[in-house]
Amino acid sequence: MTETHRRTIRFKLNGRPAVSEIATHETLLEVLRRDFSLFGARESCGQGLCGCCTALVDGIAVSGCLYLAAYADGAEVTTVEGLASGSRLHPIQESFIANCGFQCGFCTPGFILMTKELLERHPQPTTDEIRHYLSGNLCRCAAYPDILRAVKAAAGQKG
Repeated sequence: MTETHRRTIRFKLNGRPAVSEIATHETLLEVLRRDFSLFGARESCGQGLCGCCTALVDGIAVSGCLYLAAYADGAEVTTVEGLASGSRLHPIQESFIANCGFQCGFCTPGFILMTKELLERHPQPTTDEIRHYLSGNLCRCAAYPDILRAVKAAAGQKG
């Protein structure tokens, strides 16, 4: 039996300092859920193909089920729980609610975080850019038209 190597990582999580003792093989998703009780990111496919486990690391969307937690050392990590300001939702979260951009909600945190990255890079994306950018996120309920409308509304565009 081999010994598990452990290390301490320090990072900023949703705007606050965070410290975690991790095994070197643990993923960011495992650490977020276990150590910080942040359950918005979920494991679904376990292969980085569905977007349910999305987190932002230094503003870039990553698949938390594949991203080693050790790589978050010194980084700024944002989860869907970190977007709201107190009791006020982020405008993207509000847009998803107002435009019914979810059904069961399982995939919604990943779509919201990908939308955040998209709008920071392309504040006025075309429909094709939105579809391309979100193509790595899967919605089993097929709420895609509503998701597209929510992203456009968040960007200040009409449906």
